[in-house]
Amino acid sequence: MAEDAQGNADRTVVGVDGSPGAREALVWALTDAVRRDVPVEVVSTFPVQLFLADPFTLDAGQLEAVRADTLSRARAQVAEVRAETRLTDVPVEVLAVAGPPAPMLLAASEDAGMLVVGSRGRGAVRSLVLGSVALSSVTHARVPVVVVHPAADGEVPDGAAAEGEAAEGEAPAGPPRVVVGLDGSAASTLALERAAREAALLGAEVHAVSAYSSASYWSDAYAVVLPPPEQLAEEVRVAAERQVAAAQLPGGVPVRVESLEGPAGHVLVAAARGARLLVLGGHGQGAVRGLLMGSVALHCVLSGPCPVMVVPEPHEGGRHATEA
Repeated sequence: MAEDAQGNADRTVVGVDGSPGAREALVWALTDAVRRDVPVEVVSTFPVQLFLADPFTLDAGQLEAVRADTLSRARAQVAEVRAETRLTDVPVEVLAVAGPPAPMLLAASEDAGMLVVGSRGRGAVRSLVLGSVALSSVTHARVPVVVVHPAADGEVPDGAAAEGEAAEGEAPAGPPRVVVGLDGSAASTLALERAAREAALLGAEVHAVSAYSSASYWSDAYAVVLPPPEQLAEEVRVAAERQVAAAQLPGGVPVRVESLEGPAGHVLVAAARGARLLVLGGHGQGAVRGLLMGSVALHCVLSGPCPVMVVPEPHEGGRHATEA
């Protein structure tokens, strides 16, 4: 057990609710905690609205019974996952908290190093492609959030297949990769620096991807301001290389820069197929400024083929998002 998981910034918080998605998030969090050498705080929540709806049902004993049952179930899931994965040396603290899951997870991770959630849970809004808890986490958390997606059928992570054995539609074999999206913004530089730190932990290379588009426009007059596609690709690649050169990256981590044509979200999702991690800044150079999270990051979190980490911008009075 972690002696002081609350208030320990060097810890990972993961939400569990008994769903398959939460189980995958727990496996990812425990595996990552071994590399990072940090404790894990497992948080499970239970609603209190039912008890508050009727004064006759507001019974402290009943509420405590629900809390105890939630805690017991969460501990059982943790024990099962630890036994199956043999990750028994990771310090783990399990908490059962009364309240809605998203706000409670955000509060628990306020001073943590990372928050990990599954892409889907037991939420009531089952029609969403992304679970409401995951969506709220990536848009409001003050620490990096990793959304763990179910592994695609037949998809093999980087480095898992022998050279030349990748089947059609799978990612080609090669060294493990951490993919990061670059767009020249300060947010993407933060994401790049965090991606390099993650790559160092994973023994992976950083695959820095910058997207460009030479799409047709209704007005032919607009086309004259765009350079030819070959020139545009080269200019975007050079700008990305300059961004990499100016970033504060750990030594010894290889960085491969590539410029690819297409909408940024689609390009990054395709590039991340088979990668160990896709890292994005919470905001970028997108036109949709009204969203709490950039539209490109939102698309990647919704459609990511691998775990997706969203790195928030530093908040006033808080620590830098890449320091964890």
